[in-house]
Amino acid sequence: MRFIFLDLDDTILDFHRAERQALSQTLRHFHVDPTDAVLDRYHVLNRRQWELLEEGKLTRPQVLVRRFQLLFDELGIRAAPQEVCQLYEEQLAQGHFFVPGAQELLEALHTRYELYLATNGTPEVQNSRIESAGIARYFQNIFISEQLGAYKPSLAFFQACLKAIPDFDPAEALMVGDRLYTDIACDGAMRGTNLGLYRTLAKEVPGVAFTASGGISSEAELLELKKMGTAAAILGKSLYTGALDLARCVQLVQE
Repeated sequence: MRFIFLDLDDTILDFHRAERQALSQTLRHFHVDPTDAVLDRYHVLNRRQWELLEEGKLTRPQVLVRRFQLLFDELGIRAAPQEVCQLYEEQLAQGHFFVPGAQELLEALHTRYELYLATNGTPEVQNSRIESAGIARYFQNIFISEQLGAYKPSLAFFQACLKAIPDFDPAEALMVGDRLYTDIACDGAMRGTNLGLYRTLAKEVPGVAFTASGGISSEAELLELKKMGTAAAILGKSLYTGALDLARCVQLVQE
């Protein structure tokens, strides 16, 4: 393994904590008490707007503004949603909170592998958080969705990343997200997952719960992943082609 792509939010930096702080400060500015009920309602509305984006019914700029428009309409508060959104983004960009162990992980990996940061978001917010955290020095390059014109985890996003990396070999690459570790060289190929890669990961980053994904095609592979302590495994093509039976797989890993 030579190349490791790392997600930013909830992999290196605790986005949920930063989001809660930024959202609470923004609401207070507009004279709204950020109670748990209000914050929970925002999250429901926010999640639904992103779902509409995935369905092609909204654009990303519409999502960013509409979530606040709907919340303030429900609360009966008069405020320009564009201004609310702008202040929220400014607050979000100001600070950072590390996921426990993330700094130690970066220190351990950056001298041994080529690290690349791959994240969704706006350059203004993400670059500010990266600078605040002092982590740019660990990475060979930083890829932000809005600069690439495509969003992770789309194929277009990673194609843009790979074009910027000299001598890139997908067989030596790993993408690390919140809890998902995918061998992109095997994903969807049904040629067998890279068990050696997961053994290396389990050995070099002990105690980290990871989800195996990419090319799993046999019951033997599932049992081997279970043996090495894998928290979960994602099956895709092997299920809908009938190569593996879901009920049988569940039974195997639960025995």
